[in-house]
Amino acid sequence: MSVPLSILDLVSISEGSTARDGIAASMDSARSADRLGFHRLWFAEHHNTPNLASSATALLISQAASVTERIRLGSGGVMLPNHAPLMVAEQYGTLANMHGDRIDLGLGRAPGTDMMTAQALSRSSAEPQAFARSIYDLQGWFSETGTAHSVPIVSAVSAGTEVPIWVLGSTVNGASIAGQLGLPFSLASHFAPDQLDEALRVYRDAFTAEAPTAQIDEPYVMAGINVMVADTNEQAAREFTVIEQMFHDTLTGQRRKIQPPVDPDTLIGQGGKDNPMLCVKAVGAPQTVRAQLEKFVERTGADELITTTYAYDPAVRDRSLQLLAETWF
Repeated sequence: MSVPLSILDLVSISEGSTARDGIAASMDSARSADRLGFHRLWFAEHHNTPNLASSATALLISQAASVTERIRLGSGGVMLPNHAPLMVAEQYGTLANMHGDRIDLGLGRAPGTDMMTAQALSRSSAEPQAFARSIYDLQGWFSETGTAHSVPIVSAVSAGTEVPIWVLGSTVNGASIAGQLGLPFSLASHFAPDQLDEALRVYRDAFTAEAPTAQIDEPYVMAGINVMVADTNEQAAREFTVIEQMFHDTLTGQRRKIQPPVDPDTLIGQGGKDNPMLCVKAVGAPQTVRAQLEKFVERTGADELITTTYAYDPAVRDRSLQLLAETWF
């Protein structure tokens, strides 16, 4: 039986477009994802990035929830060092009150930006013990009493919402934290694959359902993978150059919006083609992608996959989602 497929959206902004355009296209994709049967749609927090409009995850989730009916919505994730935990509880508790039991809260310890911007955003510590304490408090604010565990502060708006919490990570450190807290783990293998296999082992070995923060009885992994599906392998490879150019820009310090696809051969030797950060991918015609996804599930034992797809033309992304759904569900 196929594992559930979900979507990670960073709300990309193509060259010649605006943040408004990117958000509108993202909401159109949310409608499609809901209709096509994807399990959840998460938005990832990023700042000071000219090609992404995903800095305010709670607002994006609320808008996506208002244009969908079934799909789960959440953060992939909220970068906790940038936020006061009480504010996160109140925002996501409000979302749960507005949109019902469809809201997830994925939490990460990275700032999701450069160091200068991180200093402007910083509100709490990324140290593992502080991160764990914040999660424990968040669970208290989401509980029936609405009271944090470490401070006697009540949040009426989040009380009783029981918003599920996930830990995001790309290394053995994040995996260990998720396991020790007894929480589901979302592995950022779509851009940080170096410790993929070791992180999975560490998470499963460290997992305990006896932790006071535990929300599940056994380990649950959602692994990230880059996906581009087109009618032919050649078309998909060309469209995949969009993200290859994006990663090359990041490595070389170029601050451009999402660029149009190019002939893949033009990227050879430029650091974009075959970037090791993008080695976890499924790119090709529908049956090609299905085989690649099945191989990745077999390798990782993932309980769920979360896919990320960049396209210069939003219609290409929506076509990829349609073909993916048709070949997987």
